[in-house]
Amino acid sequence: MKQHFMMFAAYNAWANGQIYDAAAELTDEEFGRDVGAFFGSMRGTLNHLLVADRIWMKRFTSEGEAPKALDTIIHPNFDPLRLAREAEDRRIVEWISSLSEKALAGRFTYMTVTDLRTVSQRLAPALDHFFNHQTHHRGHAHMILSVLGKSAPVLDLVYFQRTPEGRSFA
Repeated sequence: MKQHFMMFAAYNAWANGQIYDAAAELTDEEFGRDVGAFFGSMRGTLNHLLVADRIWMKRFTSEGEAPKALDTIIHPNFDPLRLAREAEDRRIVEWISSLSEKALAGRFTYMTVTDLRTVSQRLAPALDHFFNHQTHHRGHAHMILSVLGKSAPVLDLVYFQRTPEGRSFA
């Protein structure tokens, strides 16, 4: 099971890099333009992904900052947002690498952000959600690039598995 989650942590970092490379080509106006995506713009979408990751990592590790709202704009400008994303991706990879099979089979308890309920659940299914959520919103970022007439990267897992960093997971 650990190998499975290590693959998704590595894939997540790779896919975020692909999206951020494409988003780096946007003008400030394009970056902030509301195109009707769930979080409006590329700025809103990429910030939401970082917000959600920080919330989940705080739940998982009891460490780090956890924004109180899902639409928080942590960094309005692209460059600091990218640096924060890269740091969070390293944090995720390192944390997943530190987990034992026993920990992955265990449970954890946390407080929800939206309705302040206490939830206890198994860690592995929560990690499935964690990585799936990122994929879902990267799909929104992909759509935003398309709507803006920009080239959107291929993000399929199988493409990651064909890269040098992904071959060990294939």
